[in-house]
Amino acid sequence: MSCCHYYLLLEEGKESVFTVDFNPIKFGLGALKELPEDLRSLNVERVGLFTDSTVKQLEPVVDVVRDLQTCGISFEVYDEVSVEPTDKSFRKATQFAIEENFDGFVSIGGGSVIDTCKAANLYSTYPADFLDYVNAPVGAGKPVPGALKPHIACPTTSGTGSECTGIAVFDFLELQVKTGIASPRLKPQRAIIDPSTTGSLPANVVASSGFDVLSHALESYTARPFTLREKPDSPSKRPLSQGANPYSDIGCREALRLTGEYLVRATLDAEDTEARQSMMLAATLAGVAFGNSGVHLPHAMSYSIAGLVRDYCPDGYPAGHPLVPHGISVIVGAPAAFRFTCTGKPDRHIEGAELLGGDVRDAGMNEAGFVLAETIQDMMKATQMPNGISEVGYDQGDIKNLVDGAYMQKRLVDNAPCSVTTDALETIYTEAIQYW
Repeated sequence: MSCCHYYLLLEEGKESVFTVDFNPIKFGLGALKELPEDLRSLNVERVGLFTDSTVKQLEPVVDVVRDLQTCGISFEVYDEVSVEPTDKSFRKATQFAIEENFDGFVSIGGGSVIDTCKAANLYSTYPADFLDYVNAPVGAGKPVPGALKPHIACPTTSGTGSECTGIAVFDFLELQVKTGIASPRLKPQRAIIDPSTTGSLPANVVASSGFDVLSHALESYTARPFTLREKPDSPSKRPLSQGANPYSDIGCREALRLTGEYLVRATLDAEDTEARQSMMLAATLAGVAFGNSGVHLPHAMSYSIAGLVRDYCPDGYPAGHPLVPHGISVIVGAPAAFRFTCTGKPDRHIEGAELLGGDVRDAGMNEAGFVLAETIQDMMKATQMPNGISEVGYDQGDIKNLVDGAYMQKRLVDNAPCSVTTDALETIYTEAIQYW
C-alpha cells in the first residue's frame, strides 16, 4: 500500500505535519557489556539501577553489577519493582530515588521495570502531587516541566517497547484501572537492547510479550491517520500519539512480518535463538513505531482487563500473585476489537493479517476484520493463550465495569480508526468472552 494514498487528502484545519522522535538505540548480542561506557559518555557518576527481585538474580543484572563495580561507577540497586506497577509502587520507587539523589538511572528488566524507572526519574526530578502528571481524566495531565536525568533502558523481554517510548503505565488502585503518564520527556535517553537476555524467559512470558509486540504494531498501523487530527494551535501542543504516519508505518510492517514468522517459534522452543532474537528486534521496531503513532482499542480494553483482575495467576509469573500480564490482557480482547475497527480501514486490516502470515487470498474488504481475527486466534491457539476474557476470570456480569475502565482511556480510544461508543465496547467485550 502506498503511504501517499493513505495520507494524501488533507482537510482545512486538519494536521499536515508529523514528527519523528526517537532515542538512540544500541542493538545486538553483547550490547549490555557496553553500559559502563554509555554511562560515562552521559557524565553519570551515581546510578540508580532499577530491576525486580527475579531479574536481579539473573545473568544480565549480575553481569552489569560486576561491570559497574569493576569500572568504579557508584550505584545503588532498587529491586522492589512490581510485576504490574501500581501508583503505590511508583510512589515507593520515587521515594528511593529522592533519598539516594542519583544523577542518572539504568533500568534492566521488562516494561514494568522501565516504566517504574521513568516515574521515579520524573517525580524525583520534578516533585509534584502524584496525579498532576497522570493522563486525564484520571489525573491532571500536566506537562513535564523540563528535561529529566539520563536514563538508559535495557529490556530483558521481547515485548513492551518501553525503552523507545515516553509512556509509563500503572494500575491506579483506587479506581481499579490501568492508566499512565505520557510525555516525550519520559523517553529514556538511550536504549541498550541485548537479545541474549531473552534466553531464560519462560514460554508464557515470551508469548505474552510477543503478543504485545503484535498489538503495538497492528494498532499503530491501523490507527487514525495523523491527517485527520485537528491542527494544533502551536507545535508544542502536538500530541505524543499522533496517529498513523508514514514513518511509523515502516516499523509496523516489519514488526508484523517478524512477529508472524517468529512468535510461535520463539514461544515453543527456548533453544531457537534466531526466533527469540528476531522477536527482540520486532519489539524494538514496534516500540519506535507506536511511540510516534500510538495504539488504540485493544490497549484501551486491556487496561480494565488487567486492572480488575481477581484470581488469575498465569504460568511463568510470580505464584500466588493474581495478575493478567500486559500482553495477555491486550490479546484476549484484540480479535473482537479488530473485527470492529476494520470498518475504519479494512485494507490495512487485511494487510496486517497478510504480514502475520494469514491466508488473505480470497478475502474481500467486508471480511477484513474476520480474516485478521482468525489469524490472531490461530497464533493464540498455537501458543496456548487464554481463549478470551472468560479464561482470565470475567463473564457477562463484568462487562459494564470493563467498559467503564476502557472508555476512560480517551487518549487510546480516540486513536482508533472509527468512532467508539460505550455501546460498541459492550458488544466487543461480549464477543471477546470466548473465541473458539
